[in-house]
Amino acid sequence: MRYLPLTETDRREMLGVIGAKGVDELFRDVPESARRDGLVDLPRRNGELEVERIFERMAAKNVAAGSVPFFVGGGAYRHHVPATVDHLIQRSEFLTSYTPYQPEISQGTLQYLFEFQTQVAMITGMDVANASMYDGSTGCGEAVLMAHRVTKRRKAVLSGTLHPQYAAVVKNLSDFADYKLEIMAPALPGTSEDVISRITDETSCVVVQTPGFFGELHDLRPIAEAAHAKGALLIAVVPEIVSLGVVTPPGEMGADIVVGEGQSIGNGLNFGGPYVGLFATREKYVRQMPGRLCGETVDADGKRGYVLTLSTREQHIRREKATSNICTNSGLCCLAFTIHMSLLGEDGYRQLARINHAAAVKLAERLAAVPGVEILNKAFFNEFTMRLPRPAADVVDALAEKGVLGGVPASRLLPGAAEVEDLLIVASTEINTDADRAAYAAALKEVL
Repeated sequence: MRYLPLTETDRREMLGVIGAKGVDELFRDVPESARRDGLVDLPRRNGELEVERIFERMAAKNVAAGSVPFFVGGGAYRHHVPATVDHLIQRSEFLTSYTPYQPEISQGTLQYLFEFQTQVAMITGMDVANASMYDGSTGCGEAVLMAHRVTKRRKAVLSGTLHPQYAAVVKNLSDFADYKLEIMAPALPGTSEDVISRITDETSCVVVQTPGFFGELHDLRPIAEAAHAKGALLIAVVPEIVSLGVVTPPGEMGADIVVGEGQSIGNGLNFGGPYVGLFATREKYVRQMPGRLCGETVDADGKRGYVLTLSTREQHIRREKATSNICTNSGLCCLAFTIHMSLLGEDGYRQLARINHAAAVKLAERLAAVPGVEILNKAFFNEFTMRLPRPAADVVDALAEKGVLGGVPASRLLPGAAEVEDLLIVASTEINTDADRAAYAAALKEVL
C-alpha cells in the first residue's frame, strides 16, 4: 500500500485516542450538502505511468490561458512576467529558503523582504507595509480585525464594490469572531452607492475596493472624510496592483489600511495560487498590523544589516497577544514581485499601467460596436463590465467554443442575483494584441 500506509488497526487506535467513534465523526461540522456522496470518478488503481497518462488526457481538456485570446480577470490577471524573474527565484538559495525564524542567518531573505515592503509602501502611498499575506482576500479579513483592535469597535461596513470572494472571507471570520458585519448590495457600474450613510459611531471600518468588482474606479476621499469624522478607519482594497501606476494611490486619498493582491507583478495565474497579499498602513498603527515586518539596522561593526522588527503572531509571542494566525508571508512570491518591480522601475511601472488602460479602452470601443452590447463603466482601468442581450454565462461558453476566453460572468461570483445574469466582466492587459481584440469582437458578434 504505497500511498495508504495506515492499517485498520492504526486507524482504530488513532480514533480511540481522540475519542471519535469513526472517521465520519471528524467531518460533523461540514454540512451534509457539502460532502461528496461516493468516490471520485477516477480509476481505482493503476501504475504510475498509466496515472500520468490519465492526468495528461484530463489536463488536455483545459484551454490554456496563453493558447487563445484571453480576457479573463475578476481578481486574477494575466500579465507578461519577464524570464529573468523565474530564473532568479529558482536559484537554490531562494527556492529552498523559508521564513526567517533565525534572522542572523537569513540576511538575503530579510533584505528582499525589506525591499518588497518599501515598494509596496511607495506604490500604495502608505507609511509602512508588512512582509506580505497569503493573498488579497485573507489580507482583507485581517485588515478588518486590525481595525477592530485600533478603534475598539466591533462593526464593519463592506461596500458593494468589494469582490464577493473577499467579502466571503471577511464573513467567514465574522462567523467565528465577536463582531458585526454589514455587507452592502453589489454596486453595479453607473449606479450610486451611499456607503457614507452606513457609517455610525459604532463603525470600526469601511471596506471599499478600487477598481471595484465591476471595474469601476472610485474616489475614496469623501468616504475617508466621513469615516474619520465618526472615528472609523477606511480600508482600501486594490485587486489589480498595476492600476496604481496611473491611479491615485489609496494613501493619498485618506485610506488608513491598504490591502492588495500582488499577483499581477511577477506571478502567473497558476490556477489560482499561490498569490501574494499586500498589506500597508499608517505608521501609528504599525503595532496592530498582522504578520511580519523587516527592518534595517547596523551591526556591532557599523555595517548595514536587516532584522525581523515585528513578528506579532502566535508562533513568536504569547497566543493571546498575537494579532494573527493566518499571515504567513508568501516569501517566494514576494521575491518574484520584488524582482519584476525592480526590473520595471518607476517609469516602467507607470508605462505598464498606461499600456493596460489603453488596451482596455481599445477593447471596450470594439465591443461596444457589437449590436446588443452595452458598456456600463464610466471610469475604469483595465477591466470593465458589459451588459449582453442574453445570459453572460452562456455567451462565455459559446465564446470558448470559438477559441476566445471572453471574461467572467458576474453570476458566477454572485449566484442567485438576477440583476447580474446578463453582465460580463472583461479584462484586457498588455498581453492582448489588435488581433486578439478583433477575434473577440468577431466571435461575440457571431455568438449574439
